[in-house]
Amino acid sequence: MQVHREKVADPDIQLVCDDTNIFKWTALIKGPSETPYEGGVFQLAFAVPEPYPLQPPQVRFLTKIFHPNVHFKTGEICLDILKNAWSPAWTLQSVCRAIIALMAHPEPDSPLNCDSGNLLRSGDVRGFNSMARMYTRLAAMPKKG
Repeated sequence: MQVHREKVADPDIQLVCDDTNIFKWTALIKGPSETPYEGGVFQLAFAVPEPYPLQPPQVRFLTKIFHPNVHFKTGEICLDILKNAWSPAWTLQSVCRAIIALMAHPEPDSPLNCDSGNLLRSGDVRGFNSMARMYTRLAAMPKKG
């Protein structure tokens, strides 16, 4: 497996390889602006399979997040590029970018978090934003004092 170093630093993404296992990575991603996740920093866990980049990494949120496409308990992410739409052209950095885009544009019709998906499908955007903001404050923002 080749380790690709990204040439351009992305201010919204920090990727770190485990010191003892090249197949385990963590990422810190910033919540996208103008979303209920703005101001939050979310930790992702990557498990990179040996045949990578021919197979996608397994990625999950370690930080709790209220989002229709993220399982609230396990952090599993429902994103086509991590399943059937994977391409070896995707890097860990570009996967993080896709997750940030998913945070900004949820897909409530394929929910892993039904409560979150139901709020959006029923048109209760205000209720969804309120819950998502609350969990962002509780789980993804640095504690003051």
